[in-house]
This record gives sequence, C-alpha cells and structure tokens, in this order.
Amino acid sequence: MSTATVSLALRDSPLVADTTRDRIKEHAREIGYIYNRRAASLRTSRSGIVGVVVHDIMNPFFAEILRSIESELDRSRQTFLLSNHYDQVEKQRTFIDTLLQLGADGVIMSPAIGTPAADIAMAEDNGLPVVLIARSVEHANVPVFRGDDAYGIGLATNHLISLGHSRIAMIGGTDQTSTGRDRYQGYVAAMRKAGLAVPAEWRFPGPRTKQAGFEAAGAFLAMKNRPTAAVCWNDLVAIGLMNGILRAGYQPGVDISVTGYDDLEEAAIATPALTTVWNGQREVGRRAALALLDRLGGAPAHATQELIRPELHVRQSTGRPVERL
Repeated sequence: MSTATVSLALRDSPLVADTTRDRIKEHAREIGYIYNRRAASLRTSRSGIVGVVVHDIMNPFFAEILRSIESELDRSRQTFLLSNHYDQVEKQRTFIDTLLQLGADGVIMSPAIGTPAADIAMAEDNGLPVVLIARSVEHANVPVFRGDDAYGIGLATNHLISLGHSRIAMIGGTDQTSTGRDRYQGYVAAMRKAGLAVPAEWRFPGPRTKQAGFEAAGAFLAMKNRPTAAVCWNDLVAIGLMNGILRAGYQPGVDISVTGYDDLEEAAIATPALTTVWNGQREVGRRAALALLDRLGGAPAHATQELIRPELHVRQSTGRPVERL
C-alpha cells in the first residue's frame, strides 16, 4: 500500500475503507509500530492533545461533564490529558505549562479559586485556546459554559416556599467562586421576593462534600428556632446532611426538607430520593468540547457565556413543614 494510505489509516481518516484501515492497524501492532505524534505535529502544527483540568474528578458532577467532553473529542480523534487542581492555582499553572511544552491544541478548564484573568490570557497568547466550564473568571476573554446557578437555586428555594416553608437555610458553597456567589444570590433573591427573612446564621458556607454535609447536620440541628428546610449547594452536601439528620433521629423529607443541586445519578436512589436541580453538566461538557473543536478548526473566538437552563426534579426529600412542639 502507498505511504499516503498507511498514513491516513493510522490517523483514522474516513478516506480509507474500514477493512483496509483495520488491516493496516493490525499489521502495525504486529511489527510494534508506534505513531510518532511529535513528528506529525511538526508537519500539521497540531498535536491531537487537549488538556482538561477540574477541581476534583472524584466529584461525580465533573465525571459527568468529562464523559461528554470525552465523547465529543473522540469523534474528532483528539486525546485528552486530565488533571485535578484541587483549587490550587500553582498546580493548575504547572499543568498549563506542561500543555504548552507538549504543544497541546487547547484546554478546557474549571478554574481554580483565585485564578487571575492574566493566567488565561497567557495561555491564549501562547497559542493554547481556553474554554471555561462550571466557573467563570472575571475579565477572562474566553468562552464559558455553565449552568444558570442563580436561577437554579431559585427553583429549589421557591419549591420549598410553595410547600409552606418560611425558615430555609442555605448549606454549602463559597463566595470565592462565581458558582458559590450566584447560588447564594439566587437563594437570597427568592427568599426576599417571598417577603421572608434571611438571617446570617441561616447560611452555612463551606461544605461541598458528603462528609462536610454530614458534619454540618449537628450545627444545623442545634440552631435556636431551627429552619424547617435546607437548600444545599450540591447533591453531595444534601446527601451528607440527610445522613446526619437521620443519624440524629429525624426523618429527612418529613421532619426536615432538603434539596440538592446537580441531579447526580445517586440523587434518585438516595434514601429518601433527593429533590434536586438538574444542572445540565453533560450539556456543559458537550458544548465546551464543540466550542474548542470549532476554534481548532479555525473559527474565531467568541468570549460569550452560555448558561444552561436548570430544571427542578421533585422527589421524596421535601414535604410540608413540621413544626416542633
């Protein structure tokens, strides 16, 4: 076969018939041939590598986003390198530097807390297109894909208000991220629109994991004039809180109503099944990957923010308020 046919087959080109491509790849494996991506990148100015960096892959929210990113990148024969930054800006910078050294084609990132716009501009200026997911960075002139957090948390809060709750706590999140700020603002806006008080002690900032939600249950239950419901920053916090409430002898969804956020797969099979807000994470991943691929294909960059419209999914963890005797 010609050199051109072999080259196209090894790059999975649709110009080569499936049977021919499979024969060539099988022979390449038999003789131990490894495609030299670095040499190819000198010819094409493309490495076929995309970086993806998030807070913590152990969080199912990011796992669902990554599933969609991987699916779209696979269609374009792009390989992605994954990194967790754990909200450490220096760790994130090291990963970006590595991508630049490898000649990566672009990066999709959920930026670490404290990421300056200058870091993103540096990557762009050095030929590494950036697309942001889940969080935005003020003054960063790049595309952003995320859920409409203020609207979504408003859905959960208004649901509890419609059931008759007037004392509703907000558990989790931080003002250090756009996500945390928007969700808290959505909660406050819904409460105030209903003419309800929002005492500072009804906010429990910080928790973002099951363990943190479980630990917050003690302080929540010990409150004087305790709220009858809690809007949680995400599903992990909500499930942890429900476990803590149950451990203390109360019934989530009966004695205390709880809502989550993200609608992870675990939410529907929790006990009780969690009322939560679908945040469109798979759609976020899909759109972010397509936006980056468009840029790699020569499309101009558009510094727009696309907000996915959340949906409320009502299950068993919410009900009408039960007042203590």
